[in-house]
Amino acid sequence: MTDDASVPTVTEDIKPDTGKLFVDDKKSRSDIECFVHAKYFIPKTEEHLIRPPVAPEEKTTDQKKEGKKKRPIVKIDIRDKLCNSLIDVRPGAEAPVCHYNGCKMQHDIKTWLKTKPPDAGPECYIFTNQGYCPRGVTCRFASSHLDEDGKNICNTDSIKPTKIYVLDKNDQVNLRKKQYDFKFSDEVCQKCWDLINSAAEANNPKKDKCEDEENVEPPEKKHKPLGPVSEEDLVKLRRGEKKKLDWEGKTYLAPLTTVGNLPFRRVCKGLGVDITCGEMALGLNLLQGQGSEWALTKRHESEDFFGVQVCGASPPQMARVAQLLEDKVDCDFVDINMGCPIDLIFQKGMGSGLMPRKRPLENIVRSMSTILTKPLTIKMRNGIYSDKRIAHDTFPLVERWGVSAITLHGRSKEQRYTKLADWEYIGHCQKTVNVPVFGNGDVMNYEDYNAGMEKGGVSGIMLARGALIKPWVFTEIKEQRHWDISGQERLDIVRDFCNYGLEHWGSDDKGVENTRKFLLEWLSFTHRYVPHGILMYPPQRINQRVPIYRGRTELEILLSSPRSEDWIKISEMFLGKVRDDFNFIPKHKANSY
Repeated sequence: MTDDASVPTVTEDIKPDTGKLFVDDKKSRSDIECFVHAKYFIPKTEEHLIRPPVAPEEKTTDQKKEGKKKRPIVKIDIRDKLCNSLIDVRPGAEAPVCHYNGCKMQHDIKTWLKTKPPDAGPECYIFTNQGYCPRGVTCRFASSHLDEDGKNICNTDSIKPTKIYVLDKNDQVNLRKKQYDFKFSDEVCQKCWDLINSAAEANNPKKDKCEDEENVEPPEKKHKPLGPVSEEDLVKLRRGEKKKLDWEGKTYLAPLTTVGNLPFRRVCKGLGVDITCGEMALGLNLLQGQGSEWALTKRHESEDFFGVQVCGASPPQMARVAQLLEDKVDCDFVDINMGCPIDLIFQKGMGSGLMPRKRPLENIVRSMSTILTKPLTIKMRNGIYSDKRIAHDTFPLVERWGVSAITLHGRSKEQRYTKLADWEYIGHCQKTVNVPVFGNGDVMNYEDYNAGMEKGGVSGIMLARGALIKPWVFTEIKEQRHWDISGQERLDIVRDFCNYGLEHWGSDDKGVENTRKFLLEWLSFTHRYVPHGILMYPPQRINQRVPIYRGRTELEILLSSPRSEDWIKISEMFLGKVRDDFNFIPKHKANSY
């Protein structure tokens, strides 16, 4: 429908207040809907109702798995793969001999090349930029760097070594065998318990000693100090002065599970973000030496202000994690996750479940801040329940225990992402401490950013969903303008993500599919962006429902599609065709828009 007369007129009483970021719970129609100009508006009909693809149900006797949807997994038969010894053979060199007697992979390069699928593109990004592609003949863009015999061409004398794993193999084996030396962190954790217990006994001499037994160390490890004991007497001093970081006026990309991967952080870094942080890593998985978890701590050279976020519930466990991060990980700060609302995390006392657990929280913060020479930060929410906020009480405590900066998401665990963030409460909490405070919630443009800085009085603002929907929001904030970005410019950003993904995960079959998977997860957010130039009442707000609309160009229409089939088409522009049986089910299903 393009006829202006056929579109209902928006009356004055429902026009949005353009300067109002913080609205009441009783929203007007304009507060929850995003209006576009009449010539772009399409009335919603039955054909526009988008339902997510449902994975085929499999009968099972296990009642716990009944009704759950299974995400598609790409499996490659090992007999269809080329032996690893033949992947990277230089021109003029003889093909090496495979010394593994039971190898089931193929060993004839020319025969294997005949069965290899067509290249996903004419040019290999890694070879073009580095002069060498380590994936060799298995690269899905290999035609640009293979000779007639299938040998891998190298156009550089100085191959830049890439560190694939953050953790060395020997350390990984020691962690798995529980042979890693954690004597220092165990000693610090124990002394912190002594300090906490002695202070509790001094304040409450008649307190029941059986209370909170799970948090008290075994009796044989206790030592009873005489008289008042200071922290300096019990806890070893730091091995060095903490690194000083400038937090003021910075934009901060939130640690986003799944979608906050290294290629996406590189995209945001190129668009102007100041601080980046890795995805949430579980402390227990790090201590077990799981490679997939340690991959979350990897840093790109462009990330000049980078942090690692960890999650855990046990003080001894988190103290050991702090020792590992101090010794093995290159980062500028370490963040404790106290805001994750996922029930699986919350029920184990981690994430937002750690907020009300004062004794374990005190030991975790004291131990980690003592062990780390890097600043220790915390990200948390208002509280567990909407009507019972606890952040204003927690802020002064964690500051006294050793936290260098705090981020507050202006919602409770119970709210998840519903309603709007409470920036007045963020401003109230900010006044209770002297350390830098970052606010988080509902920022999607520079006007939201300015309003949050003014209302919250914070040192900076962390962006999460706003950065996923429109990563160029960091450019808008830096330049203090609304960017009416074109469809081609948006597609160029998608291309950059694909190139960074191929460089990070690899350009072979597995790397391409990994890149595609994470790209599709990201596109499940980006389609919610409405071009600034077609908005009736700009700017777009993060919780406004997006109408069915017609873009200004065919490319804009494709990028705004909420259908996963169209997201797959976008991925095929850069990563090649998908299999006929390929389907995509988004991993993230927020309980609000």
